[in-house]
This record gives sequence, C-alpha cells and structure tokens, in this order.
Amino acid sequence: MERMQQRQSTSSPHNSTRWARVDQFKLYPNIIQEMVFVLLCMCPSSRRITYGSTIKLMHEKTKFRLHSHDVPYGSGSGQQSVTGFPGVDDANSYWMVRSTYAAKQGDPIKSGSIIRLQHMKTRRWLHSHLHASPISGNMEVSCFGDDNGSDTGDYWRLEIEGSGKTWRQDQRIRLQHMDTAGYLHSHDKKYTRIAGGQQEVCGVKEKRPDNVWLAAEGVYFPVTESK
Repeated sequence: MERMQQRQSTSSPHNSTRWARVDQFKLYPNIIQEMVFVLLCMCPSSRRITYGSTIKLMHEKTKFRLHSHDVPYGSGSGQQSVTGFPGVDDANSYWMVRSTYAAKQGDPIKSGSIIRLQHMKTRRWLHSHLHASPISGNMEVSCFGDDNGSDTGDYWRLEIEGSGKTWRQDQRIRLQHMDTAGYLHSHDKKYTRIAGGQQEVCGVKEKRPDNVWLAAEGVYFPVTESK
C-alpha cells in the first residue's frame, strides 16, 4: 500500500500526527484498518484521547516511547518486560486505551479516571507491583494477563497536569498505579543486553519531572456525541 503524503495545514500544529502513514497500521486488527481513512481526517476538536483509541505514550523528558515486546524480565516477576524505546516507527509501542468499566468507544476520559493500557501486539496489560525493577531497584512495570484476564494490578489513575479536565493530545499527564501508588516513570538509565539501547521504565512513589508523559502517534477515535 502506498504511503499517504502528509497534508500541510497552517491551522493546527498537530496536523502531522493526524496524517499518519497508512502502512503503519498494517498490523492492526481489521476494525482499525477499516476506520483508519476516516480517522486520518479528524478535525481539531477530535484530538481528545478517548476510550478505544490506540496511541503511543512519549516520555516528556527523553522523548522515548512506552514500549513492550514478548521478552520476559530475567529477574523480579519474570513477566513481559516494558521499556522506553528511542524510535518512532516501532509497532511494539502502541497501546489501546481501555476503561475499567463498560465505557463506550469514543467516550472522553476525565482527569482522575481509572484506565488500563493494553499492549497492541501481545494483548497484555500494563501492570505493576512491588518487585524491584532491574536497573534502579524501583517498582517493576511489566505486561501481564490477556484479553480475558485482567486485575487491579492493571489499573492506573490519569492525572492531567494543569487546568484541563479531559485528556487531550497536547496535555502533560501522569499515570499513578492504583495498587502501589507508584507513578509510571522512566529515565536515561539504559539496558545493555537483551533490550540494548532501550531505557528502563519503572514505578516511583514521588511526583518527579521524569514521570510526565504525552500522547504522541496513534489512531484517535472521535468523541462520541451525547444523545
């Protein structure tokens, strides 16, 4: 499939994120493939992150993307590892935004909401617990479960920085783990072997500049209009 060229616009600084390359989504489920042409043409008012959207989360300080792959930790829980990835185009950095209740696809997400992030490729959930992370010894962040298995270790509270009430693409956010109270965190401490060049993702108790994230590339479902 030929790549769609990005359209130029002076009306919005986020135009390049709305005009993604179609071939980036070739690994997506059929439902997303069918909707991608509509979603690429979203208007500026649809830049809110909604339930059902599939996004990449970018670590603000280092610009690495939240990433996972079917490689277990060699210590701690032995669950699927989660790292920060330096590249933009890797398909293992996509996460589906899910609710913890029966929210509808396209429902907006308010600050304070409890959400889950499901890894697109492996279908496991972003998870944390009190196992020590491999490099810094903070709380380990892993991927765990599947489409039919999820628990409170997959629950994260969305905290929007500033005055925003619903999650938008240009807002700085923190994710606080419900079971441990740790914030999703990363830093420039990098792995040298199995995930060489990728940096550690972990949980920490304190709010720090290193636990701020932004929504980056992805497929953003438009907000469902209330009837």
